[in-house]
Amino acid sequence: MELRQLRYFVAIADSGSVTKAAERVFVAQSALSHQLAQLEAELGVSLFERSRRGVGLTEAGQRFFPHAVSILRQAEEAVASARSTRQEPEGTVVFGLPHSASSALALPLLREVRQRFPRVTLELTEELTGNLSRQLRTGQIQLAVLFDDGQLGGFSVSPVLSEQLCLIEPASAPRPGRRGRTLTLQQALAQPLILPASPHGVRPIIEAAAAAAGLPPPRVEADISSISILRTTLLAGLGRTLLPVMPLQADIDAGLLRATPVGHPPLERVLAVCSSAHIPRSTACQAVAALAVATMQQLCRQGQWVGARSLVR
Repeated sequence: MELRQLRYFVAIADSGSVTKAAERVFVAQSALSHQLAQLEAELGVSLFERSRRGVGLTEAGQRFFPHAVSILRQAEEAVASARSTRQEPEGTVVFGLPHSASSALALPLLREVRQRFPRVTLELTEELTGNLSRQLRTGQIQLAVLFDDGQLGGFSVSPVLSEQLCLIEPASAPRPGRRGRTLTLQQALAQPLILPASPHGVRPIIEAAAAAAGLPPPRVEADISSISILRTTLLAGLGRTLLPVMPLQADIDAGLLRATPVGHPPLERVLAVCSSAHIPRSTACQAVAALAVATMQQLCRQGQWVGARSLVR
C-alpha cells in the first residue's frame, strides 16, 4: 500500500468520479484506475460501486475512508514537523468545534493563528460533538473542543472553561410556579424541552445530572441538534431548551429570549481542548492547541464569552 494510492482513493471518494479525481491529482485516468485496482486487490475488497452517476463508496470503502484520511494527514504532519523550527511552526491543523461554541471561538482563534503563526493553515470544521469525538479518534481532525463529561478516554484533555446551563425560552413565555432568579434542576427537567439528539451536545450532561440527583430524565418533546434551527424554533415560541447563554446571547440581549440559570444543584458543562492520546501531535498542532486554550481564557476574562468561568489559573 502506497501513500499515492491513498491519495487517489480519497480524491475519487471526494469527487464521486474517476475522471474528476484524475484531473484533481494531475494523473491520467488510466493510471489512477490502475492504482485503485491494485489497492483493492491488496485489500481484497471493492472500495467503490460504479453507476451511471459516477462512483460511490461501498461499505468497505466507507470503513476504509477515515483511516486513509488519517494516514495522509499524519504523513503531512510528519513532513511539516521535520521542516518546521521551534520558533516558527508550519503546516495544516484541522480543528473541530461544536455548534454551540463556534460562535464564540471560531473567529477569535482564526485571527490569533493568522497573526502569530503565519505559516500555519487553520482548517476549522463545525460538527456535532459525537461526530467530533469519532473524527478525533480516527485522526481525521487533530484538535477539537469537546465537553468533558468524564467519557473522554483515549484523548489528551485540557479543561479550559465551565459554562452554566440555563433554561432558555421565549421572553413572552409564562412563568407558572417559577419565582426568583434561578431554577432548581428538578424544575428545569420538568419543563417540556427541545434538546440535541443523544449522544450529542449537552444531552449526555443533562441526563447524567438527572440520574446523579435521583430525578426522572428530561421531558424531551423534540430532538434538534442544529443551533440555527433551535433558535428559529425558540423565537417562534415552540419550546424551551437547556443551554449556555452564549450561542443565543444576541437574542437574549434583544429581549426576544429569556435565560434562567439552573442551580440546586448547578447544571454546568466543561469545555476542553482535546487531541488524540495515541497520535503524535505536530509542532503546529501543539502551538494551535496552546493558543486555543489562551484565547478561550482571554475571551472569558474580558467578558466576551458570556456565562463562562475559567478553569485554568
